[in-house]
Amino acid sequence: MTASLVAGVMNAMAGGGSFLSFPAMLAMGVLPIQANATNTVALWPGQLTSVAALRGDLRRDLLPVVCGAAILGGVSGAVVLLKTGQMTFLHLVPWLLLIASLLFWVSGPVSQWLRRRSAEPHLPRTPALVPLFFVLLPVSFYIGYFGAGSGFLIMTALALFGVEEMHALNSLKVLAACLANLCAVVIFIFSGAVIWRYCLISMVFAGLGGYVGAQYARRMNADVLRRIVVITGCVTATYFFWRNG
Repeated sequence: MTASLVAGVMNAMAGGGSFLSFPAMLAMGVLPIQANATNTVALWPGQLTSVAALRGDLRRDLLPVVCGAAILGGVSGAVVLLKTGQMTFLHLVPWLLLIASLLFWVSGPVSQWLRRRSAEPHLPRTPALVPLFFVLLPVSFYIGYFGAGSGFLIMTALALFGVEEMHALNSLKVLAACLANLCAVVIFIFSGAVIWRYCLISMVFAGLGGYVGAQYARRMNADVLRRIVVITGCVTATYFFWRNG
């Protein structure tokens, strides 16, 4: 319960709540695949409310390619996860956590670059949609498979293809993550991979933590929050490297 509450606060402020909630489920004896699936389902409603709040900032010309990549990638990532052996995934966990931590760390300077670009944006233009689709597809696959740190990858891909306005970047990021995770959620539920007694408790406390975190998000220094997330992820990854070793 405590891990889910703190995870909800972290997600509202900076992201990275899975660094706490996912290991907490493993610590309670949940198998690795089921822990990841349960954690994904528990945290997804918070993403849906974010999409509703940001829907006015979405760029309609990019919706087909972003949604298509998110759905296809999310489905394939979830299916591959369920076909991964428990021990194989457990040995992947520290590497996935370490990669996600590094993504959060790199997201700081990249976010500053994005803000500088959005300060004096050029006229909006539609990027090359087919190449953008194939760049977003593996990112969406990663979301369906594990997902932590993926938002930064979506924003970076869109920015490299010419999307400069910060609100548009953020709203498209949230939409892509929400859709990819929705596909994963549906697959996890129908495959029976969700441990509901843990999921429902985690969902309630993560939602409560998200509400609390949202109240204080703007008062906190973003760089400090990012460092906390990175340190948490690295410590958790180190623990799993030691445990698997």
